[in-house]
Amino acid sequence: MVSERPAARNLTLGIDFGTSNSAAALIGADGQMYTIALDGARSEMPTALFFASETHTVLYGSEAMQAYLAGTEGRLLRSLKSLLGSRLMDEYTAVNGQSIRFFDIVVLFFKELKRRCEAQVGQPLTRAMLGRPVHFVDDSAERDALAQETLGRAAQEAGFTEIAFQLEPIAAALNYEQRVDKETTALVVDIGGGTSDFTVIRLNPARSAMCDRTADILATTGVHIGGTDFDRLLDLSTVMPLLGYRHIGTGGRPVPNSVFFDLTTWHLIHQAYTRKAMHFAKELWTDYTDQTLHARLMDALEGQHGHRMLAGVEAAKIACSISGNDALVDLDFLGHGPSEHLGATVTVPVMADTLQQALAQVVQCAQLCVQRSGLPSVDAVYLTGGSSALRPLMEALRTAMPDATVVEGNRFGGVAAGLAYAGATMGEPGV
Repeated sequence: MVSERPAARNLTLGIDFGTSNSAAALIGADGQMYTIALDGARSEMPTALFFASETHTVLYGSEAMQAYLAGTEGRLLRSLKSLLGSRLMDEYTAVNGQSIRFFDIVVLFFKELKRRCEAQVGQPLTRAMLGRPVHFVDDSAERDALAQETLGRAAQEAGFTEIAFQLEPIAAALNYEQRVDKETTALVVDIGGGTSDFTVIRLNPARSAMCDRTADILATTGVHIGGTDFDRLLDLSTVMPLLGYRHIGTGGRPVPNSVFFDLTTWHLIHQAYTRKAMHFAKELWTDYTDQTLHARLMDALEGQHGHRMLAGVEAAKIACSISGNDALVDLDFLGHGPSEHLGATVTVPVMADTLQQALAQVVQCAQLCVQRSGLPSVDAVYLTGGSSALRPLMEALRTAMPDATVVEGNRFGGVAAGLAYAGATMGEPGV
């Protein structure tokens, strides 16, 4: 947290614009690291905006989530980073009776982040070191380049005039390097909301001030799987069956599943509330043999509870990962059920089973990174990113790399701190 303002000079702000959470940090003129408290006293700020219909105001971060969960009339938008590199970024969406581009919504978020940082630092901030995943988009160099260009353009329109990029896992490694006292080979595991990125890097405190660390980066890999994918899979596994997902209906066929996929994907939930989608869902009653399930589905859609359900799954995932105990997703607000209480339970075995295939892809990508480095093994596995605390993932990584020491880093602020170090040592950034 910022306890005192760094002395005025042309500072470079390290910005970790995340799928689920964002963070920022900078190196002051005194050479000290300053992590910005973006959301009250917290350094991490949910990457969320809420457009309140009654007041025509925009809320950000935890205030946005709280307003939505309290039932305030309006529109919640999350996981905008997932749209980078796609055609959706230039499409318009309805907000309080007006049409606004998703790109312009990203600009709004950057403007607010910049404003909050400047308020704490006490001076204008125009230089930014932006983090980026190894791959914004898998298997498409053109769309990946477009994603970076779009992110940079959004930052420019928000008021940053000098912009550079650094890979998020490399930024995390630069932050971890501040903790080592001898040369160490580390696999940096950065599990964010939308991507999982890996870097094998040679760390040495004697080289931490070097501008060019290219020779120390031995390999990088990444896969477009992250925390929001885990949320979606757990939502489909635990909550959506209570609304009819995989319900065998009339004619012995499962209920069509497109509505459930929209309801469990953060950046697609709004599509389930369109007039066309609502009409389709209403007509599904003929496919249900259990009309209670269909009533719950319509409650979820008509009450626009998609984000609320997914947020409940996300909270249960985190609670279960931290404690190892079962965690409940409360669904009483749906109002339809055979008993007085309606809920779903997330357990460690359920997480392990539900996420098995996705986690196998993540671990395989981590192993591939070590293989590409040319090293037989690494000294340490450094975990960062909000989803790195997922218990089945940590167990899978320990099994895959038994000779490495597993180190838990700053899950939400580590990349931002590393970007601040990169901004301080890489000279004048330029687009």
